[in-house]
Amino acid sequence: MILIGTMNLTRTRERGEFYCPTCGATRSYRLRARRPFLTLYFIPTVPIGAAEMFIQCDDCRSSWDESVLEMDQAAHQLVQEEKFRDEAIRSAVLIALVDDNVSEPEIQSLLELSDVLFDRPIDREELGRLCSIARQAGIQANNYVLTVSKRWTMQQRLLALQGMFLAATATADDVSPEKLKMLHSMRDLLELTDQEFEIAIDDALNYDIA
Repeated sequence: MILIGTMNLTRTRERGEFYCPTCGATRSYRLRARRPFLTLYFIPTVPIGAAEMFIQCDDCRSSWDESVLEMDQAAHQLVQEEKFRDEAIRSAVLIALVDDNVSEPEIQSLLELSDVLFDRPIDREELGRLCSIARQAGIQANNYVLTVSKRWTMQQRLLALQGMFLAATATADDVSPEKLKMLHSMRDLLELTDQEFEIAIDDALNYDIA
């Protein structure tokens, strides 16, 4: 019986140094080429596709598109900051959606905190789109925050928590138990101490958000 299959072969093309977004520092890298081959008795024989080029950090082993070499530390940090703002706004939206009922005060709060707190203004149309995506995909606030917050700095974690608190308490006289429970769970998800959690909430009360 003839055994035919496929496998990927990866080879290093060159080496150098770059700013690794994952490590947050200058690291050595390898430019690698991954290409699929047809195998005969588990031996690669014929290439069956174009080579895929990627950059791999020698320290954390993260892989990146070649364009990562064209960005310096300042550019990477700017990209990461913009990404955080989007993620923080989504986190606040998900908190507002915990009880599946976004009131007009919550809408106004989300619009204002995106501008005042995160310096990333959104309009009602974009907010509606974010809500629709979250509902259709069944995204839960705790699962989302647990995933994205791993790359947040401590300052960003505290800021995101403040945004979620302001979104959840926009109707201060009628905050659902579900939202309060979710907010409380953020302390552990964001790996905050009781003191850090309480200080962030107290500071949030100083923002002039509707």
